[in-house]
Amino acid sequence: MTQKMDVDAILQKSENHEFINGEEIAFLFSLSPFSRESALVRAMSYQKSQECNQGWAEVHAQVGLNISPCSKNCLFCAFAAKNQVFKERVKLSVEEAVQMTSQFERDGANAIFLMATADFDFCEFLETTTEIKRNLRKDTVLVANVGDFSLEEAKKLKDVGFSGVYHAVRLGEEKITRIPVKRRLETFLNAKEVGLSLGTCVEPVGPEHTVEELVEKTLITREAAPVYSGAARRIPIPNTELARHGIVSEARMAHILAVVRVALPKSIPGNCTHEPNVVGVASGSNLLWAEVGSNPRDPEKQTERARGLDVGTCRKMFEEAEVNVLNGPSLMYQSPSSN
Repeated sequence: MTQKMDVDAILQKSENHEFINGEEIAFLFSLSPFSRESALVRAMSYQKSQECNQGWAEVHAQVGLNISPCSKNCLFCAFAAKNQVFKERVKLSVEEAVQMTSQFERDGANAIFLMATADFDFCEFLETTTEIKRNLRKDTVLVANVGDFSLEEAKKLKDVGFSGVYHAVRLGEEKITRIPVKRRLETFLNAKEVGLSLGTCVEPVGPEHTVEELVEKTLITREAAPVYSGAARRIPIPNTELARHGIVSEARMAHILAVVRVALPKSIPGNCTHEPNVVGVASGSNLLWAEVGSNPRDPEKQTERARGLDVGTCRKMFEEAEVNVLNGPSLMYQSPSSN
């Protein structure tokens, strides 16, 4: 930055419900994660996350329904056909999906995500969801993590029982993916139009991404008015093009997710980080995920045997950071931002 800014003044604006501008966000991103100023940013992030979700953190859980070489070719993803990690098409049976979601419900997950690759058959996704929903409690929150969808498809997701969707404009969208940014933003609007809450994130962050790119995606998430945002780092998939860039440290990611929280209004209750880690929670993340089945960051077919964590482990991370974990259905999907 060409001009020295006052971190305390920027944080006061955030505390006073004022939007900090792009230049101020860029200044905060440029701080060293080991500086006094970063400590102030992370402390403010922690405080805001405590305030925004009524003092509670949440553990959400995701079931990956299928494995398939995906035509969208997002280079950071294990499913990308170009990456040649998975060459076969595999999917969970409905019975397996029901068992996994029911277990997450028993484990105390505050919301359950169903994830499928972007080219998974939409009608089959709805059919599977219908059977899953029939076997869960009525108040269990279901969230869809699928490819882009039309307004008509958004209505069907709502009708079948979803409370919300996860969707993001990724770092490098259109350049390292085959998905237009415009299409991503249209999906945001389609979800909102039918009353599906939007969850999003600044992701997947790699060492090569610039401050300007981080600012751009932060402003996109703020404008989208989601129920949660946050930041997630890219996990390198071995022997792929992006693996040469390496990985951002958890310390740096903690600073990044804190800046995102500070840049967002208090009307957005959630601030996520992924994959789960204690330093991220101590820096203001109030949302972590447990995972089973397929995982776009994992070359293993069953992520629960590799990268994926369970609900209990995520809850323990919150406890280590002295954060209280909610029991019962997600508050984030009952917030004003979800309406």
